[in-house]
Amino acid sequence: MPLRPSLHSLLLMAASASSSAAAAGGDSGLLLAARRRLAATATAGGHRIRLLHSFSPGRVPRRPKVACCMRGAPDTRRSAPAPLRSRNVHSASNYAAASERLGQLIQKLKNKGINPKQWRLGNFQRMLCPQCNGGSSEELSLSVFIRKDGMHATWNCFRSKCGWRGFIQADGVTNISQGKTGIESETDQEVEAKKTANKVYRKVIEEDLNLEPLCDELVEYFSTRMISAETLRRNKVMQRNWNNKISIAFTYRRDGVLVGCKYRAVDKTFSQEANTEKIFYGLDDIKRAHDVIIVEGEIDKLSMDEAGYRNCVSVPDGAPPKVSSKIPDKEQDKKYNYLWNCKDYLDSASRIILATDDDHPGQALAEELARRLGKERCWRVKWPKKNDTDTCKDANEVLMFLGPQALRKVIEDAELYPIRGLFSFKDFFPEIDNYFLGIHGDELGIHTGWKSLDDLYKVVPGELTVVTGVPNSGKSEWIDALLCNINKQCGWKFVLCSMENKVKEHARKLLEKHIEKPFFDARYGGDAQRMTPDEFEAGKQWLNETFHLIRCEDDSLPSINWVLDLAKAAVLRHGVRGLVIDPYNELDHQRPSNQTETEYVSQILTKVKRFAQHHSCHVWFVAHPRQLHNWNGGPPNMYDISGSAHFINKCDNGIVVHRNRDPNAGPLDVVQVCVRKVRNKVIGQIGDAFLTYDRVTGRYMDAGKSTIAAVTAVQKRQNSYAKSKKDNVAYEMPFPHPVVDDLVSGEDGGNSFGL
Repeated sequence: MPLRPSLHSLLLMAASASSSAAAAGGDSGLLLAARRRLAATATAGGHRIRLLHSFSPGRVPRRPKVACCMRGAPDTRRSAPAPLRSRNVHSASNYAAASERLGQLIQKLKNKGINPKQWRLGNFQRMLCPQCNGGSSEELSLSVFIRKDGMHATWNCFRSKCGWRGFIQADGVTNISQGKTGIESETDQEVEAKKTANKVYRKVIEEDLNLEPLCDELVEYFSTRMISAETLRRNKVMQRNWNNKISIAFTYRRDGVLVGCKYRAVDKTFSQEANTEKIFYGLDDIKRAHDVIIVEGEIDKLSMDEAGYRNCVSVPDGAPPKVSSKIPDKEQDKKYNYLWNCKDYLDSASRIILATDDDHPGQALAEELARRLGKERCWRVKWPKKNDTDTCKDANEVLMFLGPQALRKVIEDAELYPIRGLFSFKDFFPEIDNYFLGIHGDELGIHTGWKSLDDLYKVVPGELTVVTGVPNSGKSEWIDALLCNINKQCGWKFVLCSMENKVKEHARKLLEKHIEKPFFDARYGGDAQRMTPDEFEAGKQWLNETFHLIRCEDDSLPSINWVLDLAKAAVLRHGVRGLVIDPYNELDHQRPSNQTETEYVSQILTKVKRFAQHHSCHVWFVAHPRQLHNWNGGPPNMYDISGSAHFINKCDNGIVVHRNRDPNAGPLDVVQVCVRKVRNKVIGQIGDAFLTYDRVTGRYMDAGKSTIAAVTAVQKRQNSYAKSKKDNVAYEMPFPHPVVDDLVSGEDGGNSFGL
């Protein structure tokens, strides 16, 4: 009777033939023969094929044995048996499709340089990594997994300096089709989770492992690394003589009982006993310890012992190449399952010092440990320099080059592990030093250009100034003049989101302030000479270099997020230092139905302040007051801003711009700048400044003492008169338009100030 073919061999035969055929550009005779043999085996005489996984009692095999069970047709004289419901029973067509997919995967793996001596399905197999070649020790560090159904294959190099990993699928395979295939398909994570859940660890004893005391040569080797014989005996460091090769044996113990063993050969290759439980090295030393030190290698643990710190353990598997994107579930956290196995020892620790290596894998290991142990109780060390140029890599280098006292100081000077969003003042000492020394030059604020206002208000990077005032008071004009003064003084650039201004009109106002000449030969210019074409061209160049615009190119209204995103781009691309949002009511306000206007305004102002602070950019935010009642013609209050009191509560500076509208109350060109809030006492205080407005050029100048005295006297009389009025008499806020001569009145007869 001929030998029965193995299903495993049939699939691999067909896959290899398919791979060869793909390389040759067509089906080979071997592929056709494999397919015929597979189909004949599966269908002849009503035979069925099953995958048989043989498991010995109490032990999980290293890899399932795949066999082919051939059964004849049922005896018609006996009752037909119930149909077998195993999901492992498949048709020959399914296996033929699997062989096609396997052929594709094998060819793709070969193209990546992955070509083991023997292809295995459904099991992790180790081989030499084609990227790093296993390093100097030529370690078999690449783990390759191919699914039995040929859907996909994965690989991962476990060397920390390499970390090459990848994933490939057969052509035409999707996530949906993987679930619908007729062949049993389990993901790599599911396979590992099941193995972990059913894991039965092997018990090891020293006699079976051929462990023996260290020879004199190895004791001498450790002495060159500043590790004493007493420390070696206390930590039960031994040796193994295997195939006439001696390796250092680091014994892993719990409660004094041997749990596992890790070997270090002379050529620095590492290996561990298979199927043993993963735990920390030196686990018994941290039993009931409140402070625990975790290092990256066994020799580092011995070095800490030499420095007097026995409450130290080492991880068993080294460091990862980089930080993972997320923490997997406990059952799938295979790389760090030693943390879960030693959880009872770590729960009692109130402080965990992470003393991992000073390289990228070591820092990645520290982050992975801190994420799982809780950053709030983790500390980290800073390794000192071993010479003028190089820094010590780990604990053993500190011990060898600087001595045990230096290693103790490293642990004593350990710092709190950083938690995102939680800082100490020490983290900001460089910034505080610069502030104290005045390194940047703007610590006391940027002068406004008006002496009377500088004592009350200065511009500080990273702050928010809210500007308000009744309509036609000159809020926008005053901000434009302020920006021109700041640019002339220190060269700041600005981004403008001014929805109420047409671009050409805004350009005219800015150019008039910069050149100090009227834009047109119009009535408002009087006898002043218009700017020349050369001045106009130079002004355009200045305008383009100083200001950038945020404007909607369609009919939609801009949202605050849209404005801040573009302002961020202007900061990064053009180096702007100031942002103007004018005005608030021109933004698109689509707040949720369950959110009040007060909550919405608070949220907007918080976003604006964070933008200002993060980008060190000063923001001027213009907001109109609501409809005023019982108004006496004086400047409004910051609490009168429409929408919410948060405008004054959350801003750093609050300013009211007001102008005189009554010729009987004083000159009409006087502008009152009322500073109503200054959070930082270093840069100003609450008070009023008086400026005069030059209607021809749009510039502002400090008002004279006589003008200020006259305006102040009139305001006192108005305030006294307002207090004497009855409280029940209310009237709307008026907007008087007095009749004056042509030099003062606006061109349209409606704006006596020309703002």
